[in-house]
Amino acid sequence: MIGSALFDIAGFVPQSALKSRNYMEPQPPRLKPGKILDTLGAMQKSLTRASQRIAQYILAFPRQVTQSSIADLSRDTQAGEATVIRFCRTLGYKGFQDFKMDLAIELATTESDDSSPLLDAEVSESDDAHAIGLKLQNTISNVLSETLNLLDMQQVLGVVDALRHCHSVYIFGVGSSGITALDMKHKLMRIGLRGDAVSNNHFMYMQATLLKAGDVAMGVSHSGTSPETVHSLRLARQAGATTVAITHNLGSPLCEEADFCLINGNRQGMLQGDSIGTKAAQLFVFDLLYTLLVQSSPEQARESKLRTMNALDMTK
Repeated sequence: MIGSALFDIAGFVPQSALKSRNYMEPQPPRLKPGKILDTLGAMQKSLTRASQRIAQYILAFPRQVTQSSIADLSRDTQAGEATVIRFCRTLGYKGFQDFKMDLAIELATTESDDSSPLLDAEVSESDDAHAIGLKLQNTISNVLSETLNLLDMQQVLGVVDALRHCHSVYIFGVGSSGITALDMKHKLMRIGLRGDAVSNNHFMYMQATLLKAGDVAMGVSHSGTSPETVHSLRLARQAGATTVAITHNLGSPLCEEADFCLINGNRQGMLQGDSIGTKAAQLFVFDLLYTLLVQSSPEQARESKLRTMNALDMTK
């Protein structure tokens, strides 16, 4: 299965639908100004090589693109004009002119320009401690805005509803995503939700296959391609659990296994893998879910938090 946000945002279609003999390709919904650049950053890994070059060029030189002809963009990206048109249609536009118009509106609204890069500034060897601190601060600010822009709030509310009514919730993630999963486990435990965060692949597979209808399985992977997390979510879905993907990659295998796909921000620089931006983006998504859960059942959340706090106080 695949989260509806995947199609709503970027025009992707579930693989199961593509295999159907009766499938007729629908017209993807047109992106709204304000979401174009963030969506391109999230979907580029799932594009063909030629389309990736187009996306990367637009992200690097957005204002220049608004002044370019289709022939200019074709030349600068070494992609055919037909490829440029198909790329625009993937985003829901009739052609390049429509795309340029909405991109220009987005740039005017955000007051972006080529002297203020849209990609996170990379740390250079010449940066002193203060300069690095400012770049990290800027990264966090940018990635939170990007994440909020990319999230489909209907998907978010769907996850909250599933968590409110679930028997248990298990969060799967490896590496740094596993650390993020532990943080969410702690939050959910404090308000009375039962479950665990699992990062050992054997434990992930065993736990996932034992889930059932009424359980929730969440997979965390910035790339959306971590094989252990993808396989765990697949096993959980096959077992009947509600599945949730948290990733930056719109067209990822992880989203293919998810009932709900929540897209976090952070187009990473080369030196920023496992960066504070990635961590902040994932934590933001989890904190949003947690806050909405508390808001939906404030008395129950308060009672559970007091009980857990009292239990911890007894050990002091």
